[in-house]
Amino acid sequence: MTKMPFPATYILFLLLFLSLPFQGKSQVGTEASEEQQILLKIRQEWGNHLALLSWNGPHCNWTGISCIGGSVTGISLFNRSMPGEIPSAICDLKNLTKINLSLNYFSGKFPISLYNCMNLESLDLSQNIFVGEIPQDIYRISTLKYLNLSSNNFSGQIPSGIGGLTKLVDLHLEYNQLNGSLPAEIGNLTNLENLWLANNPFTAVRIPPEFGKLNKLKFLWMRSLDLIGEIPESFDNMTELQQLDLSKNQLSGKIPIGLFRLKNLMFVYLHENRLSGEIPQLVDSLNLIRVDISINQLNGSIPEDFGKLQNLTVLHLNDNQLSGEIPASIATLPALYDIRLFNNSFTGVLPPELGFYSKLRNFEVSKNQLSGELPENLCHGGVLFGLVVFSNNLTGTVPESLGNCSSLTSVQLYDNRFSGRIPVGLWSSTNLDSLMIRENSFSGELPSRLGRNLTRLEINNNRFVGNIPSEISYSENLTVFTASNNLFSGGIPLGLTALSKLQTLFLDGNQLSGQIPPEIYSWRSLSILNLNSNNLSGRILPTIGSLRNLNSLDLSVNQLSGEIPPELGYLRLSNLNLSSNQLTGEIPTELENLAYDRSFLNNPSLCASNPNLSLSSCYSKTRSKISPQFRAVILVFAGLVPLVVVAAAGFAFFAIRNYRRRKHRRNLATWKISYFYRLDFNESNILRGLTEDNMIGSGGSGKVYRIALGNGSRHIVAVKKIWNNRNLDLKLEKEFHAEVEILGKIRHSNIVKLLCCIWSVDSKLLVYEYMEKGSLDSWLHNKTNRSMLSVPEQIRPLDWPTRLQIAIGAAQGLFYMHHSCTPPIVHRDVKSSNILLDSEFKARIADFGLARMLVRHGEPDTMSVIAGSFGYIAPEYGYTRKVSEKADVYSFGVVLLELVTGREASNGDSENTCLAEWVWHHFQESDSITGVLDGEIRETCHLDAMNTVLKLGLMCTGTLPSSRPSMKEVLQILLRCSPLAHCLLLGQA
Repeated sequence: MTKMPFPATYILFLLLFLSLPFQGKSQVGTEASEEQQILLKIRQEWGNHLALLSWNGPHCNWTGISCIGGSVTGISLFNRSMPGEIPSAICDLKNLTKINLSLNYFSGKFPISLYNCMNLESLDLSQNIFVGEIPQDIYRISTLKYLNLSSNNFSGQIPSGIGGLTKLVDLHLEYNQLNGSLPAEIGNLTNLENLWLANNPFTAVRIPPEFGKLNKLKFLWMRSLDLIGEIPESFDNMTELQQLDLSKNQLSGKIPIGLFRLKNLMFVYLHENRLSGEIPQLVDSLNLIRVDISINQLNGSIPEDFGKLQNLTVLHLNDNQLSGEIPASIATLPALYDIRLFNNSFTGVLPPELGFYSKLRNFEVSKNQLSGELPENLCHGGVLFGLVVFSNNLTGTVPESLGNCSSLTSVQLYDNRFSGRIPVGLWSSTNLDSLMIRENSFSGELPSRLGRNLTRLEINNNRFVGNIPSEISYSENLTVFTASNNLFSGGIPLGLTALSKLQTLFLDGNQLSGQIPPEIYSWRSLSILNLNSNNLSGRILPTIGSLRNLNSLDLSVNQLSGEIPPELGYLRLSNLNLSSNQLTGEIPTELENLAYDRSFLNNPSLCASNPNLSLSSCYSKTRSKISPQFRAVILVFAGLVPLVVVAAAGFAFFAIRNYRRRKHRRNLATWKISYFYRLDFNESNILRGLTEDNMIGSGGSGKVYRIALGNGSRHIVAVKKIWNNRNLDLKLEKEFHAEVEILGKIRHSNIVKLLCCIWSVDSKLLVYEYMEKGSLDSWLHNKTNRSMLSVPEQIRPLDWPTRLQIAIGAAQGLFYMHHSCTPPIVHRDVKSSNILLDSEFKARIADFGLARMLVRHGEPDTMSVIAGSFGYIAPEYGYTRKVSEKADVYSFGVVLLELVTGREASNGDSENTCLAEWVWHHFQESDSITGVLDGEIRETCHLDAMNTVLKLGLMCTGTLPSSRPSMKEVLQILLRCSPLAHCLLLGQA
């Protein structure tokens, strides 16, 4: 057979087939090369950031890059401290389905270039500093299934166009500045399973009933949106709903009956609203795990069906108007561990089986009308830490079982009708922090040993007897001990004086005797000491003057004798009572103040040089000691003086006295006062305190006084008195009115309170809240405080968490001034000496003498003089008199650098350089921060936060105002450095 030649077409087909693998390989290689070039372009646009240094070699191995089949499908660069904007080239990656750039410093408006990402399914831009509105046409990224824009600064309304993203499964818009109304179009997202809108500043917005169409929704988080109106009945249709959080709003009306018919519902948070009516009966919602509908206006009783919730762990119904008895069936729930029913009107007895079937951890039923005894098995599970039942009508004794409950940290049984003895084991419980059993009928003696971790012991108004044991010193952390109105006897034990952390001590109304021990100098932290109505004797020892934190002292109704030691006058007391003793002699000069006018009554042998006090005059006492013979000589001599001279002298005396009285009355009449808060003192209380003894500082514009106000007021105030120098009148007049105008209007927890202002023709007084810890610069630089307040007694180095707390607080104050005031306020003199600290080191912005309100938002203000202090002054002051909020940002950036470095703002390499220049110069030479860190805070565990704050300080001190972040952006970055605030941003708190 003759073979047929192989057809040419077959040969061509074979050649083509064999060439296919080669051609495919070339195509893939070309695509990979293109994607690598795109990524390199993106890296260049991001300024070759440190996080991208690993971008070399095969691009699918690069940090944050995900590939499938050699093609880029995902970019994930979260928490890389990356600034800037999102490059438009990112959408040139044609197979890109996922972008995660969360926890960075990306800024600007929403990047509409992402519309070109044709296959994008997941976009996470959360926890950045984006601003502006979410665009109306965001629906153009129609492939999105996951969108997270939370924790930014997006503002305006949620666009109705977002309803066009019909494939969305997850939508996160929480923690922004969104307002307006909630678009009904969100109801079109029928595939949505998670909707998080919490913590946005909406104003009086209603929940659209269209939300009921979200029948696949599992998690709805709409906390703190200022929601009003009722919960829509259409929520009945959310059959897949597992977690509902509408807490901290202003919702009213009844809870929809259908809500508790949702079979999958496990978590319900409706607390802090205005809901009324009764709690609906449970029909199908038997999978509930947590129910919190506290702080509403609900009435009626607890439905019996709650006893069927076998999975229930948390039941919070506190702060309502509920009544009736607590269902006994609740005590049988096996998983229930947290019960809070306080502030209602519950009656009847507590279910006796409480704690027997479940491991109770927290039980709070205070402020009700409950009666009967405490259940025996509250701590049967051995994990009970909180027992709070105060202000009821409970009777009987405390169960012995609580004496074996070592897990207890807080026991509050006060204001009931309990009696008998406290179990010995409860007194000495290992973990017990506070034991508050006052206002009962408990009896017996205190045990020889109390718990070592006890910080608060309140046993006043009971029937305890015997001595206070000296072994009380074992409770070395005790800060509050109140034992008033018992039957204690014996002396004040030395063990009590060993409690160096004690802040409040009430032993009044007992039968204590003996002397006040000299060892009380150990009470360095003591603020209140009340020993009145006892049988104490002996002298008041000078050591009491060493208690520099003492604010209130009551030693009245005892048998104390001798003179009042001058050292007592060194204390800054707002309340002093030494009445009804046997004290003698002249009261110390420092106490001759009308604030203490009622402090020395019923001490017949006491006298005062000040005739205005309610005491006999020391002069008259001296005169009474003159012998009759010498008095006769004086009378004879006086008779020899010409009557004309005597008459002239008398006339002159009365004329001068009357003139002074008229002048004094005239001066008082010229004082004017403006109140900004409701106060229990007036101008005369302040004017009496303007003495040299009360002066705590002076500066360029006046003196500052610390005045403790008496007459029942517990106020301590700081008073700033403007100088009377006529040459400064015009400038200081402006400062005075600037401070009054601004501080009189604004209210913020991080801005110092101006309580009132007092003025006359010659003087001007500003009365502020007193800031116990002084100013920030005193603590950072360990120097005499030049601010309006005195330096704390001991300056210790501030640890990093405290410094960060101060930075956040000050930033919140400036954020309020710049972004929440209309018109916005520029401080113009932000510096560490104008950041004041309260007793807990919380920051307040102070000294608004240079502050100005901007005419319109965003428009700079023209100044006639350069404002500020060297080291804090923004560079633009050198070439313009027009300044904006960015001048404050610069100054605050310097404060941040002070917090990290410990250096003063003016402390650079030479006399001509400042701190900001020094840090910038150091950073140009080295990226390491260890060379600039304050030696007191070099803690490895905080290095990341310190690094962030230092870089933020550099950003704030940029030369051009436009290059600096806003205070809103500054605050958000600082919050990310705080673990607690970080949890809040993530919605986990």
